[in-house]
Amino acid sequence: MASRFLLDNGLTVVFDEQRVAKVAAFQVWVKAGSADERADQIGLAHLHEHMLFKGTKRRGPGEIAHDIEAHGGEINAWTSFDQTVYHIVIASQFARLGLDALADAVRESAFDPGELEREIEVVCEEIKRSQDIPARRASKDLFATAYLRHPYQRPVIGWEEAVRAHTREGVLDFYRRHYAPSNMVLSVAGDLSLAQVRGWAEELFGGDWGRPPSSAPPRPQEPPLEATRILLRADEVKEAYLNLSFPAPSVSHPDAPALDLLAMIAGQGEASRLVMQVKRKRSLVNEIHAYAYTPKDPGLMAVSMTLPAANAEAALEEAARVLAQLRTNPVGPEELATVKALMESEAVYQRETVQGLARKLGYFESAAGGIEEEARYYERIAALTAEEILAAARRYLTLERAVVTGLLPLGATLSAERVKGILAAAAGESPPAPKDRKVPRGERAPLQVTAPIAARGGTSGIIVERLASGASVIIREESAVPLFAMRAVFPGGLRYEAEDTNGLTTLLARNLTRGTPSRDAEEISHLIDDMAGSLAGAGGRNSVSLRGEFLSKHFDRAFGLFADCLLHPSFPEGELERERRLLLQDIHTREDKPSGVAFDLFTRALFSLHPYRLNNLGEAASVERLARSALGEYHSGHLDPSQLTLCVVGDVKAERVMALAHEAFGRSFGKAVPPPEVPLEPAPAEPRRAHQQLARAQTHLVYGFQGVRVTDRSRRALEVLSTVLSGQGGRLFVELRDRRSMAYSVSSLTVEGVDPGYFAVYIGTSPEKAESALEAIRAELSRLVEEPVSAQELRRAQQHLIGVHEIGLQRNGARAALMALDHCYGIGAEAFLSYAGQIQSVTAEQVLEVARRIIDHRKSALAIVGP
Repeated sequence: MASRFLLDNGLTVVFDEQRVAKVAAFQVWVKAGSADERADQIGLAHLHEHMLFKGTKRRGPGEIAHDIEAHGGEINAWTSFDQTVYHIVIASQFARLGLDALADAVRESAFDPGELEREIEVVCEEIKRSQDIPARRASKDLFATAYLRHPYQRPVIGWEEAVRAHTREGVLDFYRRHYAPSNMVLSVAGDLSLAQVRGWAEELFGGDWGRPPSSAPPRPQEPPLEATRILLRADEVKEAYLNLSFPAPSVSHPDAPALDLLAMIAGQGEASRLVMQVKRKRSLVNEIHAYAYTPKDPGLMAVSMTLPAANAEAALEEAARVLAQLRTNPVGPEELATVKALMESEAVYQRETVQGLARKLGYFESAAGGIEEEARYYERIAALTAEEILAAARRYLTLERAVVTGLLPLGATLSAERVKGILAAAAGESPPAPKDRKVPRGERAPLQVTAPIAARGGTSGIIVERLASGASVIIREESAVPLFAMRAVFPGGLRYEAEDTNGLTTLLARNLTRGTPSRDAEEISHLIDDMAGSLAGAGGRNSVSLRGEFLSKHFDRAFGLFADCLLHPSFPEGELERERRLLLQDIHTREDKPSGVAFDLFTRALFSLHPYRLNNLGEAASVERLARSALGEYHSGHLDPSQLTLCVVGDVKAERVMALAHEAFGRSFGKAVPPPEVPLEPAPAEPRRAHQQLARAQTHLVYGFQGVRVTDRSRRALEVLSTVLSGQGGRLFVELRDRRSMAYSVSSLTVEGVDPGYFAVYIGTSPEKAESALEAIRAELSRLVEEPVSAQELRRAQQHLIGVHEIGLQRNGARAALMALDHCYGIGAEAFLSYAGQIQSVTAEQVLEVARRIIDHRKSALAIVGP
């Protein structure tokens, strides 16, 4: 049960005790965002997000991040129009240390002039990075068009010229005005008691801060939208980005819950109307999504879509027709019941992680009227009628007064006049209501357990059972939240592909849920929504998988659907062709993500024989040639129950899981084939370099070497080495970002595989800094080869890895995936339990040894993407 108390200085504290994991989350919500900036302060709210971790009276630059990471925690911040939020997740045994660091940052930030100058340069790199992301450019156009006076029209991050003009005096003025205790909410969730939180909050956040409360400057009010506004821009993009939006109220308005429900009906989930009609049935878009953005001030009801430019007119027509349908016909009772259940289930899913819980508390307390409003919100959702939703649609889906923006590929022909005509025509239509959803809800009869299993769990609580078919079933009962997750994993994936079959496993995985002999794709989508769950396949580098997450009360129905999709996909021609078109479009638009292009180029340079050189999505030529029979043959040969690892984690009964597993997966179909021969990759004989020219604001570099297998004894030492470099306290971040302001994004990573993977460093930087950045990266890598890491660096890396590992395993889905993959790869389902001990046992000498084994500049690969 959430609680609230007020400190003597006006700071509000909200807390929810959550004992599921030994983890705590702290978030400080400052009720000031970019919309609270004056014209001469543009970008200052976001700049504070960067500066508050750059030193205080007690801690030097970088020490806050170093302290948190050295105790296994994660620290970061984000800025919106209305708030700036600073957050830490850390093991509960170190909770006070984490809270002390957070209090120190928001209360006593130093704003060192040199640090400010360097961080302004970093923010400018972040701005350039956003300019390389088409979705960000499209979002900026939407808000700049929808708002003419209100500060929501400006990007939160600001503009480069404005950011470069900021002085320390201006920064301090904003800080003193907005960072007063009465303008803050401390949100806490996790493995703590109310008494602990109250005592620490009073000690660390209480007392006089010397910053009296002051009101934010009044925000200019946005005049009513009197006519349709349209902004269409030609851009160097591979697909069109269209936004169709309408003025909407603020979060405090009584209509806000109805709009959230309306958005879910319109375009959230595979069974939503826009997805079903515009994406699935008409195949006009690659993605489409509806949302109600209801911030502090009036917001937007919007539909966003990405699509081939040739489909722009037809997609806009169809989307407008679906919205017109919502204005003219009430929602059916089955559909209304399903979306209400989906909305209510979100509160359950949010309880899986302490950071999700803290974010919900912080949001309701700082922006939505108080933590009590959450219960009232869901009461309002439950009480909404079809007539009230229809009234909201008529009130806000004003097709005659809309805002339409679009980034269009060069040569696209969609015009503003045509857009006006499409919307005017849709506004005058009264399309008939679609048929209401009819979802079968029959429950399965109880099954008999085929064998006793209670003794197989051991002290870990993990049950591992081998079925007669050869399938492995892993179960872990965890009843903290009424949810469960399933993961089915088979060896294969990219590793089983060749140039002519590249993309096969991704195409197959995407089609697993698109039809079986007993259910078509639409019925499967409706069933998933009816059970407030998710179900999707994935083709990885070393495996093919199916994942599902559902409310535990639907376990039998969900398991039946999961098994049907896994065992009996029918690959219907129509669905297969739709998924093929979507996959081809994903391949076509890869250049819109230059960092991804850089990694593709890097693996092509590093691997010349092994399938790891291929792209997971495939290539256009190979995907176009893949026949339906190829999917069927792969499924029969490589997705037989004899090759299956199934893991179920959550609020389930092991006896019931095992009974259903025996029934569904206890027999092999007898068509399994041996794995293909996979060529081993020799080390490069000389440095390899690849370059792809793209007209972008930044240059993206990936530099690295062949790595290790998942079973390699040096794997953990390499992880420690990579973490010495990475993170806010790592060498790369400190040297290239903090000291030299070369980048916003710089990191190292190790990607293991069934066969040796790779170890690499990535940076996105301005083109004129690229060569210097590469020299600095090589220098840092050489240091690792020349001398052991210090004891302090070793401990920071170890603690950070252990903490992040624990934080990442809060969700049932994360635990199910890890156990299934580890078992499939021969490591063992219980391997994650010994992770902390393995990391703690790594020595500086082992890090030096693996550095000398892996880092050899004579055997490197370099990929460069940019101007």
